[in-house]
Amino acid sequence: MQNFHYYTPTQVVFGRDTEVQSGSLVKQYGGTKVLVHFGGKSAVQSGLLDRVCKSLEKEGISYITLGGAQPNPRLSLVQKGIDLCKKEKVDFLFAVGGGSVIDSCKAIGYGLANDCPVWDIYDRKTTPKACAPIGCVVTIAAAGSEMSDSSVITNEDGNQKRGFSSDYCRLKFAIMNPELTCTLPAWQTASGCTDIIMHTLERWFSSSDDNSQLIDSIAVALIKTVITNAQILVTDPTNYNARAEIMWAGSLSHNGLTGPYGNGDWACHQIEHELGGMFDVTHGAGLAAVWGTWARYVYKHNIKRFAELAVQVFNLPKPSKDNEEQTALEGISRMESFFKSINMPTSISQLGLTLTDAQCEQLAHNCTWNLSRTVGCVQKLGKAELAEIYKLAR
Repeated sequence: MQNFHYYTPTQVVFGRDTEVQSGSLVKQYGGTKVLVHFGGKSAVQSGLLDRVCKSLEKEGISYITLGGAQPNPRLSLVQKGIDLCKKEKVDFLFAVGGGSVIDSCKAIGYGLANDCPVWDIYDRKTTPKACAPIGCVVTIAAAGSEMSDSSVITNEDGNQKRGFSSDYCRLKFAIMNPELTCTLPAWQTASGCTDIIMHTLERWFSSSDDNSQLIDSIAVALIKTVITNAQILVTDPTNYNARAEIMWAGSLSHNGLTGPYGNGDWACHQIEHELGGMFDVTHGAGLAAVWGTWARYVYKHNIKRFAELAVQVFNLPKPSKDNEEQTALEGISRMESFFKSINMPTSISQLGLTLTDAQCEQLAHNCTWNLSRTVGCVQKLGKAELAEIYKLAR
């Protein structure tokens, strides 16, 4: 087992009706003037926003609200939030929503705590030295942003989608009530389940062959748990236990538990980020659409690891050296079959997009950050390889 650093400071409050503790938790972490940040109508119509605000009022905490966060959260709203918080002297940020709202809060937090344009942080032009404190009520099990060190923001100027990771943005607390996810549309639920699995798969394919039996076992259990419960939710969307299993899996899939070495592959996420930036596709669905193509493109560079995934997750017989490749390919097919079983796409065309060769080339160029990097570790992918993957995934 390799040396590693593991840090997960976020307090988790999990279960039914836990959102009523919002005010006491904000108070516990020193908040006196709060920005309550949320997405669209659902937080209002469900009564969740009202319950959160009443909880703050009960503790004598003043607040302002900012709605409008979208999937693939926008830099323009982040900047609006920064300006509003500075004007109102906000000292605590509270996200009511899923990963997009939480990521938007993280970016606002960076903007408040650092004397630089916030996009410079995501564009790697400067390094943050702090982040304003953040808490949340999670309403979508997907991104795991409530316990991660990362956030992703889209700059509408050029449709650039960039992620940034730092321990500064880790939340003080996360309130997680699985009941809040029961009314999600099936597409969002399935996309979230896909994202959870992909966070674990990205870490499964690390740059090292020195894998830990314990970490692998946790990763496999997490993936299998999500597969089982995602299929339950296809026909029984209000099943509380299934919702609870998936919600907790979402946090554990992205808090570093299944990849404390910090050296996963992440090529699929980078490939999808460009699709999300250019076409505003749903993140989890975009990941499902490209994963199989990526896997078949790179698997020969680590056939053993792909075969191990097939054996451990899909219970295929342990292969001999002679049929290891066949097992690896069967595992890829089984994962795609799972995506199909929850009505996720397995090609870009199933996202409703018809990519031209020129668009594939542009996506590949963007993914390399204007030819300044390669992505992935199973196989390092430059512009030519990425363009080919986009074309094969169409």
